[in-house]
Amino acid sequence: MQLFVQTQIRENYGAHDWDGTGECPQYWKSKGGETYKVRSTMVAAGLLTELVMAVRERIETNNHFMTEEIVDWGVVGDDALTEFEQNQLKHEGNITYPAVVIEF
Repeated sequence: MQLFVQTQIRENYGAHDWDGTGECPQYWKSKGGETYKVRSTMVAAGLLTELVMAVRERIETNNHFMTEEIVDWGVVGDDALTEFEQNQLKHEGNITYPAVVIEF
């Protein structure tokens, strides 16, 4: 079993013209997200919340220019593919851009 962790990425368009002085302008826009594959013995042990908290610092980002936050997670089989990987197989016949795998 493995854990799929889904994120939401947002970009601060206000930071593009910011000169670094004063307060950074805020104009956030959602830009999609990623699905990470997390492989750990903690999945089989049912320690899902603990595992998500443990890998959070490897996944999440928060600065003036962009954020990436965990929004959902779920247990899937060892051979499960992300939606993006499935679409690559369907349309291209192979997976050129595999999901990021985090071993923990």
